[in-house]
Amino acid sequence: MIAYAESSAVLRWLFNEPAGEEIIDHLRGARKVVCSRLTLIECQRAVRRAAAESRMSEADLGDLRAVLAQAAARWAVVELSRDVAERAAARFPVEPVRTLDAVHLASAIDIQDAMGIPLPFITADERQLAAARDCKLETIAVVR
Repeated sequence: MIAYAESSAVLRWLFNEPAGEEIIDHLRGARKVVCSRLTLIECQRAVRRAAAESRMSEADLGDLRAVLAQAAARWAVVELSRDVAERAAARFPVEPVRTLDAVHLASAIDIQDAMGIPLPFITADERQLAAARDCKLETIAVVR
């Protein structure tokens, strides 16, 4: 299975939040993990926020950065192309869809169309889950 890792799921795993173990099991179980460049940006921003808000020690934050970098090195990272941008700006089957959610959905749809096979969309966000299902994406929901 090739799976799309959406930011909310990666962050649950990275910050060891509820369902994080289930998420990493899905990621490890995939033959290949694909994500948008946006996933990495959002995760890096979340680590910076945690540092700015003194929610973790510098050592723990360094460990998070290293874990994310190791994972990203094994993942296929899809850049934000013109096609993805145009698809994200277009109407979705059910609106409203938040901007960054639209970029994730457009990225996953673009990859799925290019591969010609279902691309399970791993998310931990209820709104993103509903939007992905509305877009007829196969979903792996880890929402708690």
